[in-house]
Amino acid sequence: MTPFGKSIVSILAAGAWITLSEFVRNELLLKSKWIEHYQALGMTFPSEPVNGIVWMVWSFLFAGAVYAISRKYSLLRTFLLSWFMGFVLMWLVIGNMNVLPLGILPFAIPLSLLEAFVAAYLIEKIAPAGSRPV
Repeated sequence: MTPFGKSIVSILAAGAWITLSEFVRNELLLKSKWIEHYQALGMTFPSEPVNGIVWMVWSFLFAGAVYAISRKYSLLRTFLLSWFMGFVLMWLVIGNMNVLPLGILPFAIPLSLLEAFVAAYLIEKIAPAGSRPV
C-alpha cells in the first residue's frame, strides 16, 4: 500500500474507533446522566440523528488532527496533546456553558484517555511517521 493509502486507512480506522467509543460512552453508558442534567436545565438533550452525524464528523476530524500531530510527535506526546485538545478544551467550553454534567467526568476522563490513546496507536501502527523529533 502506498504511504498516502496508509494515511487514509489510518485516519479511517482511528475515526471509526473514535465514533464507536463516543457512541458507547455517551449513548450507552452515560446518556441517563446527560438527560437528567439537561432536564434540570429545562432543556432537552440533543439526540436526534443529525446530532449523531455531527459527532461522527467530529470523530473523523479528530482522527485527522491526531494523524497530523503524529507526524511531528512521538506516540505518547501525540496521545497527550490530542487528548488535551480534543477533550479538555471541549469540557472547558461546555462546562462554561453549564451543559456539562460534572458527574460524568469520573467515567469520561479515563474513557476519553483510552479513546485518544487507541486512536493515536492505530495511526502509528498503520501509518508510522518514521523518524521525527521528540
